[in-house]
Amino acid sequence: MRKKKINKSFVFTPSVVLLPLLFVLLLWLVFWVEIRFNVSFSHYGIYPRESFGVKGIFFSAFLHGSFQHLMNNSLALIVLLALLRFFYKEQTILVLFFGIVFSGLGTWLLGRPSYHIGASGLIYALVSFIFFKGIFTKYYRLLALSFLIVLLYGGMVWYMFPDVEKGISWEGHLSGFLTGIAMALVLKTPQFAKEIVYDWEKPDFNPENDPFVKNFDENGNFSPQPKPEELIKEYFTSSLKVIYEFIGLKK
Repeated sequence: MRKKKINKSFVFTPSVVLLPLLFVLLLWLVFWVEIRFNVSFSHYGIYPRESFGVKGIFFSAFLHGSFQHLMNNSLALIVLLALLRFFYKEQTILVLFFGIVFSGLGTWLLGRPSYHIGASGLIYALVSFIFFKGIFTKYYRLLALSFLIVLLYGGMVWYMFPDVEKGISWEGHLSGFLTGIAMALVLKTPQFAKEIVYDWEKPDFNPENDPFVKNFDENGNFSPQPKPEELIKEYFTSSLKVIYEFIGLKK
């Protein structure tokens, strides 16, 4: 029963391809506008602990400082968003929204006083969520996906620490990673929950051995079996009169 239910969750739909393509296309469109019209949207990035930097929590993931930066993030997003949509279809929108918002909020709280831009925080949130959610569900397909994530993106863990590479927002990476763990703990995945199978649904069910069925006689009348405590009481009940005499201790 559980296997049939879970298999229905792993169904390929056009959104598995369209979601990552459209999202990445949006990133490239923003970058093209900056290049085409010689403008910069960097001031829409996250500037930590300043009120004017709060807007970057929502917009920074769509901004990139260079072609190489955008290319690297685009490749990762195409893979991760496709995996997210295929394996966690019901949670995709929430993971995407909270991944952007809370990784951005963490960067705003922890970051150095500079503009932070890029989708790296979201990427770390996706990697973290997919990995830990597979571990928590303990379903073999999702566990295999978790190990695939380790093989593909395990090296990213080093970029969550300061001074590993100049010019990167390690604060955004760390915030995204922690966001992914939190979402893996909080967001429920009922599609992978084990279904309850009652005794009478099992193929080897024998009504004659069922405790509930034994409460009915051959005519279908309710005739409950005596409770264990009643049997014990009956066993220790006697009609014999017993006289106890206290003798005491001799000095």
